[in-house]
Amino acid sequence: MRILGINAKKNLRILSLRCIFVRNFRGTEMIFRRKLYDEMLRWKKEAQGKSALLIEGARRVGKSTLAKTFAENEYDSYILIDFSKTSRRINELFEDMMDLDFFFLNLQNIFGITLKNRNSVIIFDEVQFQPLARQAIKHLVADGRYDYIETGSLISIRRNVENILIPSEEHKVTLHPMDFDEFYWATGKNDMPLLLRQAFAAQRPMGEAAHHKLMRDLRLYMLVGGMPQAVDAYITCNDMRRVDEVKREILDLYETDLRKLDPIGNTASRMFRAIPNQLNSNASRFMVNSVAPNQRKEKILSIVNDLEDSKTVVLARCLNDPNVGMGMFHDFDCYKMFLADTGLFITLAFFEKSYTENIIYQKLLSDKLSANLGYVYENLVAQMLCSQGNRLFYYTFPVENSNMNYEIDFLLSRSNKIVPIEVKSSGYKRHKSLDVFCKKFSSRIGGRILLYTKDYAKDGETLCIPVYFTELL
Repeated sequence: MRILGINAKKNLRILSLRCIFVRNFRGTEMIFRRKLYDEMLRWKKEAQGKSALLIEGARRVGKSTLAKTFAENEYDSYILIDFSKTSRRINELFEDMMDLDFFFLNLQNIFGITLKNRNSVIIFDEVQFQPLARQAIKHLVADGRYDYIETGSLISIRRNVENILIPSEEHKVTLHPMDFDEFYWATGKNDMPLLLRQAFAAQRPMGEAAHHKLMRDLRLYMLVGGMPQAVDAYITCNDMRRVDEVKREILDLYETDLRKLDPIGNTASRMFRAIPNQLNSNASRFMVNSVAPNQRKEKILSIVNDLEDSKTVVLARCLNDPNVGMGMFHDFDCYKMFLADTGLFITLAFFEKSYTENIIYQKLLSDKLSANLGYVYENLVAQMLCSQGNRLFYYTFPVENSNMNYEIDFLLSRSNKIVPIEVKSSGYKRHKSLDVFCKKFSSRIGGRILLYTKDYAKDGETLCIPVYFTELL
C-alpha cells in the first residue's frame, strides 16, 4: 500500500534527534526528550535572529521547561523572564523601547547575566501576561543582537493583544502532550521508536509476543497520558493513584481557566467536562443543546474556537464532501470534540469517582476493555494523529433504507487522494462503513485502514493495522 511505503521512509528520518535529557535532581520534575527540540534547532540555524520562536500549547504541557533546556544547551547565556511573576521594574522596561542599549543594559543588570551578541537568547515565558513584550518583538528582532523565544497559551495571548501591534516576525510552533515515541524515551525504552518504524515499513505481522508487549505499552501510555507531570509521577512513584492525582490537578487548572471565558454560564467548562459522555453516546456530532441549551449560535462558535485555541481539546470537523482540500468542505456547526491527552480523558471520564472506582484503569491494565468503552481508543487515535500535525475530519452518510448512518471515524489527505480510517477497540475485522464508503467514492481513495487491537493483517483491500502504529500513518 503506497501510503505505508512513503510514510515509513519519512518517519525513519525523525529519529535523528540530537538531544537527550537527563534527570534534574535539583527539583521534582524530570526533563524529557521532546521532538519539538529538533524543530527549534532548525529555527535557530535557519532564522539567524530574523524571527522569534513562539511556542504555543496547553498549560502544563512543558513549554517553559523545553524553552529553558534549549537555552541552556544551545546558547552561551540566556535570560528567562517569567511574566506570570515578574517585577514592576522589569515590566516598566517594556513601556519605552526607543533606546535598546539602555533596555539591554538594565536587563543584564537586573538578572546579573551577560548577553553575548548572536550567542544569547531571551525567553519571554508566559508572554500572554505582558502584551507589551510581545509587541516589542518586532523591534528586538530588527535589532538582531540576540534570539528570542516566547511561550504562552494561545487563548490568553489572543485575549490580551487587542491594543497592541502583533509582530509578524514570529515562527509559531505547537507543543503537544508527549506522544508515544516520547513516552518510550521517558521510560527508558529508547530503541522502541526505531523498531516500530522498521516494523511498520516491513508491513508484516509482529508476532504474538511482540504484539502483546506493544499493546501493553500502549495501554500504559493511554493510562498515564502525555502530560510531563503525569509521566514524571509514574516514573518516580510507579503508582497509578499518584498519576491520577496529578491529572486531576491539571484538569482542575484547565477548568479554572475555562470558567473565565464565560463566568456566568460556564459554557466552556461544561462542554469540556461533557466530552467523554458525548463520545460515549455515539452521536454523529457534539450535541451542544444537551450541554448548553438556549445558547446563541454565535456564542457557541466563539467558545468552540476558544476551546480549540486553548489546545486542551482536539476537534474533528464533519465533512460535507470527502475530498482533498478538506478544509474547504467541512461543516462549522458539526464537529466532534476530543481531549488533547488521553490520560486526562480517562481521568475526566470518571472524575466524580475515586481512583479505586475508575473501571477504565482496571480494565485497561488487565486488557479487558469492553466494547462500550471503545471511545477511549477513538480519543487516543485523535490525539496521536493530531500530534503528528494532521487536521482531523470525519464523514457520515445514511444507510440505505434505514434511519441509521455509516461513519468514517477519520479521514486523512495524502497526495491527491483520501485515506479513510475506522477505529475499533476490539480485534474484529468487520468494516462495513469502510466498504460502502470506498465503493461510493472509489476514484478518491488512496488506501483504507482499520485501526484495531490485533496484529497486522490484510482483509481484501483493507489494511488492518495495530493502533500503536497510528502516529506513523
